[in-house]
Amino acid sequence: MSVNVRDAVILAAGNGDRFKNGDHHSKLLHPVAGQPLILRTIHTAAAAGIRSFCIVVGFEADRVRATVEKALVPGTTVRFVYNPEWHLENGVSALAARPHCADRRFALLMGDHLFEPAVLARMLALHLEPNVSVLAVDSLPGDPAVAAEATRVRMRAGRITAIGKDLDPWDALDTGLFVFSPALFDALEQAQAAGETTLSAGVRRLAAKGLMRGADVAGATWCDVDTIEDLDAAESLLSAEPEHA
Repeated sequence: MSVNVRDAVILAAGNGDRFKNGDHHSKLLHPVAGQPLILRTIHTAAAAGIRSFCIVVGFEADRVRATVEKALVPGTTVRFVYNPEWHLENGVSALAARPHCADRRFALLMGDHLFEPAVLARMLALHLEPNVSVLAVDSLPGDPAVAAEATRVRMRAGRITAIGKDLDPWDALDTGLFVFSPALFDALEQAQAAGETTLSAGVRRLAAKGLMRGADVAGATWCDVDTIEDLDAAESLLSAEPEHA
């Protein structure tokens, strides 16, 4: 199935409780190379071809929204969805986007991840079977510390067969870049009915049906900003890449 994905959901609701910067504000507002982290994510996605954003907010929703609205990317549209249960895991925020993405394929991004526009652009242009979703995975992580912190995936013939933080053995790491079919939302509902509120729980249900592919982006540059210490890696990433904002 040929896809032409131009919509993205960005999960931006959490409080980033591991990010101890002293001011107790959302880490998405923290500058990375002079630009708030959330804007880095949006501008990179726009450079990859995204034209419509659905941003799920929660913690400090008004501040995050104001920051985004002051720096809108020309040619894009942005809507905000408030998740009152932002203190729960990220699957709850993903499900909150359902009214806006229930009829088409969409990218799903983490507000605190940095990545290369070319990687997402490749994901947006993939040919996928109906109801199949895809996650960008990295089979060659260079930093053992990254592998220790990241979500892991197990693969077979290009399909994801298992995903989880403590997965062992594993074949690649979850980079946080997804392109989902609307089938995600039913999977998340089923997971939450069973008491599982992570995005990975929904992905596991898709994988069990053979509906979850992995696209290996080994060698690509990406960074998950969970802590203040991660900012050093993020700054290094941006200093090594051409400006795309």
